[in-house]
Amino acid sequence: MDLPPDDRSQPFQRLTRWFTPNRSMALRQYRSRARIYDLELALFEPVRRRAIDLLHLKNGDRVLDVGCGTGLSFSALEGLVGRKGSIVGIEQSPEMLERARARAAENRWKNVALISASVEEAAIPIAADAALFHFTHDIMRTPSALANVVSHLKPGARIVASGLKWAPIWAMPLNVLVWNAAMRSTSTIEGLTRPWSHLEPLVSGLELEQMLGGTVYVASGVVK
Repeated sequence: MDLPPDDRSQPFQRLTRWFTPNRSMALRQYRSRARIYDLELALFEPVRRRAIDLLHLKNGDRVLDVGCGTGLSFSALEGLVGRKGSIVGIEQSPEMLERARARAAENRWKNVALISASVEEAAIPIAADAALFHFTHDIMRTPSALANVVSHLKPGARIVASGLKWAPIWAMPLNVLVWNAAMRSTSTIEGLTRPWSHLEPLVSGLELEQMLGGTVYVASGVVK
């Protein structure tokens, strides 16, 4: 007996969901992780520090924290841009954004604005001097999201992206760790070989660093 068209398509849909970002899946992931997210990311703090250093921020700058999560980057960004600068955090997970908002309120950061939206749909209110993408694989694999951010950056603005990647051949056993982390933090494994590939055409002089045995990348460049 032939299966109805909807039934025949289900195996294909289950397969393809791992190769395209899925917003519903991402929202479920971060709903369940919000309470322990800060603890889970503690191992990657050296990566965050390196990424923020590469933004080359100065006092008075305006920076976009794209996929800001619980606002873990706010403190370091605030220390660089100062009260004369500003931070715009973009986050689609209500649970994560609630914690980011509480962090900003607790520290009395008056120059932090938060946008509750997917990055591709976010109404970004400023032309920024820099943008940070820290462990935002789904966003990095969504060209429309990158295009929206870049359209709100000044010419010459710096972009820094960091996150998981497949380990090089010499460190292949580490890919077990990459896989486990990806299953908890991304809705797609597409592009893990070169997560920055959609960003590369949008910037000049993209530079790439690898950390933690090649399982993490930090890519930086300047908006054309």
